[in-house]
Amino acid sequence: MREEEKIKAGILFCPGDPELKKMKLKTHNLNVDYNKTYEDETEKRAAILSEMLGEFGEGGFIQGPIAFHYGSHIKIGKSFFANFNLTIQDDAEVTIGDNCNFGPNVTIVTPIHPMIAKERLEIVTAEGEKKRLCYAKPVQIGNNCWFGASVTVCPGVKIGDDCVIGAGSVVTRDIPAGCFAAGVPCRVIREITEADSMKYKPEILADNHVW
Repeated sequence: MREEEKIKAGILFCPGDPELKKMKLKTHNLNVDYNKTYEDETEKRAAILSEMLGEFGEGGFIQGPIAFHYGSHIKIGKSFFANFNLTIQDDAEVTIGDNCNFGPNVTIVTPIHPMIAKERLEIVTAEGEKKRLCYAKPVQIGNNCWFGASVTVCPGVKIGDDCVIGAGSVVTRDIPAGCFAAGVPCRVIREITEADSMKYKPEILADNHVW
């Protein structure tokens, strides 16, 4: 079994495997290319993202700088917006739905390392070799989600549609759809309801209107 297949199977893999290192190097170099572009170099940016990501839906915008690990394990839906310093360590697959908006410094991670110190240093493979191994769990984010600044999403988490995650949160467990969640660790604060509509905040809505 190839190391990338082990990642998908959710079992221990070697991040130092030559094939994986080649994949990561390509993406890391493309990160640098993207981060050297100007914001209005839209065609150049689109070409880099197309080469780097598994999927990137139409109408998306990523401010940059970015830090993607494999890139090919990332699938992003339509009309995505990410502010400064988006980091996605996509050893396992990261799926982001349509119409999601991320504040600055959002981080999504999928790899998990052994808790025991000596096991982080080395584990004996089936072939009898001693290697540094880890495993990874996919992250899934639904449609229409808003993440405040400096949100961290941990391995294996699923976040449902229409969620708001408060700034500085560390999301360690699943968040059901339609919820406002925040904190360290992140927890559901309450459901988002019609009472949250801007029409009930006329002093902020001013002369605008909602549907």
